[in-house]
Amino acid sequence: MKWKLLATFVGFTAVMLALLWLFQVVFLGRFYKAIKTLDIESAAESIVRNINSSDLQTLTDNLASRNDLCILILDSSCQQIASADTLPGCRIHNMRYQDLLRLYILTQENGGTYAERVTERAFQFTPTWEIRPAEDDQKEILILSRVITLPTGEERIILLNSTISPVDATVRTLRVQLSMVTVLMILLALCISLILSRHLAKPIVKVNETAKELARGKYDIVFDGGGYREISELNQTLNYTAGELSKVEGLRRELLANISHDLRTPLTMITGYAEMMRDIPGENTPENVQTIIDEASRLTRLVNDLLDLSKLQAGVQKLTVSTFGLTQMIRDTIGRYARMTGIDGYQIHFESDQEVSVQADEMKISQVLYNLINNAINYTGPDKSVTVRQTVEDGWVKIEVIDTGEGIPADKLPYVWERYYKLDKTHKRAAVGTGLGLSIVKNVLELHQARYGVNSTVGQGSVFWFALPIVPQEEPPLLPEK
Repeated sequence: MKWKLLATFVGFTAVMLALLWLFQVVFLGRFYKAIKTLDIESAAESIVRNINSSDLQTLTDNLASRNDLCILILDSSCQQIASADTLPGCRIHNMRYQDLLRLYILTQENGGTYAERVTERAFQFTPTWEIRPAEDDQKEILILSRVITLPTGEERIILLNSTISPVDATVRTLRVQLSMVTVLMILLALCISLILSRHLAKPIVKVNETAKELARGKYDIVFDGGGYREISELNQTLNYTAGELSKVEGLRRELLANISHDLRTPLTMITGYAEMMRDIPGENTPENVQTIIDEASRLTRLVNDLLDLSKLQAGVQKLTVSTFGLTQMIRDTIGRYARMTGIDGYQIHFESDQEVSVQADEMKISQVLYNLINNAINYTGPDKSVTVRQTVEDGWVKIEVIDTGEGIPADKLPYVWERYYKLDKTHKRAAVGTGLGLSIVKNVLELHQARYGVNSTVGQGSVFWFALPIVPQEEPPLLPEK
């Protein structure tokens, strides 16, 4: 960036200097001649428009003085009507009758307008306004002749004379000045571009060096390279990124530790019970076999949940959408918890005021409900009470799973959907489930484009909820009147 900025700045300066050289030295003489030509033509047009004016002489004097011209206006008999002689040795005022007659004839032959260029040494007749470079140190004279016919039939001859002085000395002076200016401008451009590029590149280099530390896994760094607003905003973004990466890294390590724990515990129990049944006579009991089966089932659930979560996050899990009764599915799901409620004392209450149908993947919505209830059972209060509430509003059905546990602090709520996220950082092996339930819930609901969230008050419990659009119930056909 620094060298590109330097090259751009120097290149811009070089282009500007080249343009100055072209306009001030190379094309100065042509521009000067073109301007003088426009001046004499403009003066002739002004005289033609005011040829019948009573102040023609005043106008002639003003035009001659302002444009450094000689002007002579004659009638058809070459009698003077108006005149302004501002140039020494003016050619049109010193012309003989024969020269005036020659100009008159040439003007008539060229449609009423004729122009010629002459030098001090020789005449050079040109039928058009073609600009030709004069020889060195020769003064060039422009003569314009116009013949117009008045409404009365009389003719007026308008002659204008302008002198183009040699500009060679001026060009030489400008060339010397521009040479000095060019050197100074190039040096100044180099200095300014070096300072500016270093000032612009310094904070970017600092940010780049700090970003390399971030790439090495050092997340406690602070991006503080200042300089200008864009860099400050980039620093804020990178500081936020570093903080988020630090949280992700913490969650990753926690995930590995938790999965290792949940894998190691059932494997240890399976191995221990199997060795005990092998080595100790009489231990091959149905209870020990059931323990091995339960732990193997726990492993299967963990692996299946990991696979489901990976598929959901990869976007390869497809939905099998159908219309089903959500209210009845909730009743059936709660009914399957009857054994747990009877043995462990948990109470699951269901509140609803109407039957509702939705259009979704029934198996995955059932999985969402299972995971939310399992989570509520794991963290409910001493009363072991869980409430599932269904409400309908504005075409949406909202399902709330409510526990009476310790609740979740407000600043921790956004993280409860992460895999294995825990508030107290002390691993608690779930009584039901694998610890991946809420993350699966989040991905399934997002796949359905459903609404979801969590509300919690510390000391009062938590409410996990999701909402789906309902399918309107078809009204039964009316029976014909008898």
